[in-house]
Amino acid sequence: MKYISTRGTAPELNFEQAMLTGLARDGGLYVPDTIPTLSASEIAALAGLGYEDVAFRVMRPFVDDTIDDAEFAAIIQRAYAGFGHPARAPLVQLDANHFLLELFHGPTLAFKDFAMQLIGQLFQAALARRGERVTIVGATSGDTGSAAIEAFRGLDNVDVFILYPHGRVSEVQRRQMTTPAEPNVHAIAIDGDFDDCQAAVKDMFNDFAFRDAVQLAGVNSINWARVLAQVVYYFTSAVSLGAPHRPVSFTVPTGNFGDVFAGYIAKRMGLPIDRLIVATNQNDILHRTLATGAHMKEGVTPSISPSMDIQVSSNFERALFDVYDRDGAAVAQQMEQLKSEGGFTVSQGALGRLRDSFASGRASEAETSDTIRTLFASTGELLCPHSAVGVKVARDQGQGAVPMITLATAHPAKFPDAVEAATGIRPPLPSRMADLYERSERVISVPNDLAAIQSTIRERLFK
Repeated sequence: MKYISTRGTAPELNFEQAMLTGLARDGGLYVPDTIPTLSASEIAALAGLGYEDVAFRVMRPFVDDTIDDAEFAAIIQRAYAGFGHPARAPLVQLDANHFLLELFHGPTLAFKDFAMQLIGQLFQAALARRGERVTIVGATSGDTGSAAIEAFRGLDNVDVFILYPHGRVSEVQRRQMTTPAEPNVHAIAIDGDFDDCQAAVKDMFNDFAFRDAVQLAGVNSINWARVLAQVVYYFTSAVSLGAPHRPVSFTVPTGNFGDVFAGYIAKRMGLPIDRLIVATNQNDILHRTLATGAHMKEGVTPSISPSMDIQVSSNFERALFDVYDRDGAAVAQQMEQLKSEGGFTVSQGALGRLRDSFASGRASEAETSDTIRTLFASTGELLCPHSAVGVKVARDQGQGAVPMITLATAHPAKFPDAVEAATGIRPPLPSRMADLYERSERVISVPNDLAAIQSTIRERLFK
């Protein structure tokens, strides 16, 4: 299994090299050169297996011979040992044919834990074997950062710097990033929005002198291993509802396109997914693109679902690469237009292919709050605002004979203000986090300036 860049000029790498590299040196994202498939009988054989066993079978073809079977199985076991539910990703029934996939039972109460706990163990194993140390720099709209810090805190071979937009994450998200005391993790508050943080990370990767001096690595969803880990729960949930003998649909609240792209990979692998629905909040560039073909930034408006307050959806580049028949030059041209002109237009042929794979919808602030309120009143289920976006869009799409699974991406206690405003109920944190509001915080405030950010990282690495 080889990995190639979406922009066509970076060298091919194996799985471990692509994971440690993160962003390709031509600015692109790594993807597998081929997508392995599972037969109907192989998918059916996943029924009744534990989450870790399914994870091994689904991910193993992508890892190839870079990690032996025993080590990979042990890595997976360590990754999910700290989850608070034995099923890891349990299903809850909301309606006759509508199910909620709870992805918030990990250490930081968000779906990002599924990927980040795994990638933390993969990094540690690979770096220890190589005798190397790396510096991880990531951008977050809230959940990626806390999951990364939790996954890498205290590990021997890694320093972690997470950039987050000051004042644009929830208090729980911020405290999860700023309260760990381990000296190898650092939270950096940037005066800007998530897209500014993400742009700074990409600029650091493209500054090869800085990249090489600090041994830069990335764990944002630009990293293929992040996407791969998320493919697993599409299989576990679909099989529990009868796949491969019946199709299943998914609605995915998403801002950076990584979680829904994982569903696309699951479908390419042979999972019988009927509809794959992109659910956006008011920052709806993905929905607008699928509706019109025009992928144009309109600025980020803060919302009650802040992890989706994004206009530059990195993983969308991976989908474009496929619908443009893996033409790296075409993708590179569009990404340059996005950077220099604020957007581009998807060709009619490519747009048709996107629409063959994805549907979409959006939820306003009022609709999101109303969904939290009405679902709690009818079922007793408390939703975080991101999950509520997904449920609202799933309902709009209508329910037929095919089961619909909506991804619940975070625990409601991560966004208590929004939940309380909608329901009058302030969701408590789980007992293991009950003292979060009393822990001391460590945070570095830096202006939205690349040189200042790089200087901050150097100072803390080489002091």
